[in-house]
Amino acid sequence: MARSVAAIFAHPDDEVLACGASLAKHADAGDAVHVLILATGLTSRGDAEPEAVETLRLQAREAAGILGASGVVFGDFPDNQMDTVPLLSVVQHVERFLAEVRPTLVYTHHGGDLNVDHRIVQQAVVTAFRPVPGTPAHEIWGCEVNSSTEWSTAPLAPFEPTVFEPVDGTLDRKLDALACYSGELRDWPHPRSLEGVRALARWRGAQCGRDSAEAFTLVRRVAE
Repeated sequence: MARSVAAIFAHPDDEVLACGASLAKHADAGDAVHVLILATGLTSRGDAEPEAVETLRLQAREAAGILGASGVVFGDFPDNQMDTVPLLSVVQHVERFLAEVRPTLVYTHHGGDLNVDHRIVQQAVVTAFRPVPGTPAHEIWGCEVNSSTEWSTAPLAPFEPTVFEPVDGTLDRKLDALACYSGELRDWPHPRSLEGVRALARWRGAQCGRDSAEAFTLVRRVAE
């Protein structure tokens, strides 16, 4: 049966780095894939021109189209400054999105990432989907994002994957989608290079006996 799947991330390109190949698998299986990006992705580099923000959003829409997502919704939270706004504001934004798409599977950030926006978004997602009476069945999976998750140190929690999704057939789609974000990519051996992304997928595949995979932590599962 087709599912509603939500990908909720801080910045444009996080959604592709974190779970792009898995999202493509969902779309190929007939699932409805919905993407929410909460921060602008540019203002940490200085005041961003409206044209630059719109260009980045166009790239996000192009990437979503390659992966087969039904669309992308954007927030306007400040880039790398989401800890300066009330958490309640972020939670309420996520709650409105979840009420609209009603997902049974949510992909989001790992709660121990180096990037503060990633940690805020993960906390907002877990809060918005808190298991109060009447909470629908759902799963929340934490994702790794190249050049944030692996750069974190104690006392933040390390990323220790417990779920592996083989992506042999959709890894190239992930790389094609990532190439839409030309301004966000770096040269090898930076982890946010196309070669770095492929290398991580190969390593995660080796960990589960497949050619390539994406890895996740099971944050919460509320069963039927």
